Amino acid sequence: MAMSTLLNPKAVRFIASATSKKRLFQSIAEVAQSVYELDSESVINALQERESLGPTGVGHGVAVPHARLDGVDHVLGVFFRLEKPLDYGSVDKAPVDLVFALFAPREAGVEHLKALAFISRTLRNPQTCEKLRANEDPAKIYAILSSTESSKAA
Repeated sequence: MAMSTLLNPKAVRFIASATSKKRLFQSIAEVAQSVYELDSESVINALQERESLGPTGVGHGVAVPHARLDGVDHVLGVFFRLEKPLDYGSVDKAPVDLVFALFAPREAGVEHLKALAFISRTLRNPQTCEKLRANEDPAKIYAILSSTESSKAA
């Protein structure tokens, strides 16, 4: 799997702060709408619905909120690096500062799971996370994420 198939460089942002998970989801939805032309209300509702099933904060300051949506033809991503970590309700109770949101077609199966596995592997790498946290420039953040192109995709 290639990061470039999931993530448009314009969907990478450095955010000074998000005051709540709800506000974070609104910001993600705004980017998804402007970059991928997704309906922002549908994005927010789908993310909140998925989050109600269990936290998508996977630990070590990383969250991977994800949802299935109508109108999406392949898995798409939005990446935020937060300057100020956000209390996200993660499994390890640590605040989150790296957020990779994924949006998949409503009927997606394997593609969605492969994308989640790929992003999880990428963001479990301590060196990758350290590099992401050391940068505020979205272009550099995208370059770091893209340098993780996987020959070990699920």
